[in-house]
This record gives sequence, structure tokens and C-alpha cells, in this order.
Amino acid sequence: MNVGWEDCNRIYRSIVHLDIKDGKIWLQQNLTVLNPAEDLVEMGVPRDDIVLGLQAPYKRQYTDYGVA
Repeated sequence: MNVGWEDCNRIYRSIVHLDIKDGKIWLQQNLTVLNPAEDLVEMGVPRDDIVLGLQAPYKRQYTDYGVA
């Protein structure tokens, strides 16, 4: 999270956002150079249990991850 103030403007931004919905891990936001989905796979999470929510639904079928 980026949280704070810049001059008179409030900053509140999620850098990485993961949700758990219907037993699957949804990657909703990733503003890093890292790949949290692959980190989860390396920890033993099956690819089908990871959904790239940051991708449009019609594109998810072309990823190596779940489609929900």
C-alpha cells in the first residue's frame, strides 16, 4: 500500500491486491516488477486455483492460470 499525503492530496493506492473468492486466489492488482502468481505456484498453489483478475475475462483462457 502507498498511504500518506502529497501536498494537500491524500494518497491511498494498493500496490498488490489479492482476494480469495470461491476457493481461488484472485490477483486483482500488481504494480510491482514481481510475479506474485508464480510465487504462489512455487509455494504449491495449483495454477487452476489462481485467477488473474487483472486480466479481462475473455483473456484469462489464454493464460496459464484459472479462468474462474
